Amino acid sequence: MSEPEIDFERRFGALSRLYGIDGAKAIFKAHVVVVGIGGVGSWVCEALARSGIAKLTLIDMDHLAESNVNRQIHALTTTIGKAKGEAMKERIALINPNCEVVLIDEFVTPDNWPEMAQSLELPVDALIDACDQVKAKVSLASWALLNHCLFVSVGAAGGKRLAHEVQMDDLLLVTHDPLLSQLRYRLRRQGILAKTLKKSRIQCVFSKEPVLNPWAKSVSSNLDPGLAEPLDSSDQFSSDLSCHGYGSSVSVTATFGMSAAGWVMDQLAKKPQT
Repeated sequence: MSEPEIDFERRFGALSRLYGIDGAKAIFKAHVVVVGIGGVGSWVCEALARSGIAKLTLIDMDHLAESNVNRQIHALTTTIGKAKGEAMKERIALINPNCEVVLIDEFVTPDNWPEMAQSLELPVDALIDACDQVKAKVSLASWALLNHCLFVSVGAAGGKRLAHEVQMDDLLLVTHDPLLSQLRYRLRRQGILAKTLKKSRIQCVFSKEPVLNPWAKSVSSNLDPGLAEPLDSSDQFSSDLSCHGYGSSVSVTATFGMSAAGWVMDQLAKKPQT
């Protein structure tokens, strides 16, 4: 089935007025790989699709659940139970039918990433890590550094409420984020990042807002919300800083995703054109 014809200039011409003709062309022909199509990654895809990107490779093995509706743009009543990649691909087709979307139905691990990376159609202009598994983040960062690929690693969005506290910086300058701290520590331990470096070439999205521990009972329970209390550090809850264990707000997860996508587009627009 052929893609519907669209007026590309009318739909995405605003990018040329913002980034310049050459800068916009760089975005329009780029291939970006997004790992993790959830509370952050889905917004990354949304931003790139609405910016006329040529190709997206989406890597995720998860399916949409009702608990995703509060923060994931492709989580709708009509998409619950559908694979996240498939739901995102369908949404992108409605935004930018010219965008080629490749789906890889896997979770990235240190074991499968080398083969997965070899299967990627080159060139890969940017890689965005929107997953919450430290071992996967290390593998992705190592590959990006080795291949001189634009790379953004997203920190922990769970337990955060203040979107205006979200910021970006080099991994070596990131603070207040245990997930990215672990990434930095492991890359140094493996000798991938020298301790004398002042910049790592790994751009990160993070927030200095203190993590809020989850409440003992949700407002949707039968308990009077006024009686609910936050769990303290001795209580048992997910410790991976994912939105599943902690509370989550779309204003924060979307800001993380938009920040990552915006930085990548800005860098693509600045690259010399060959």
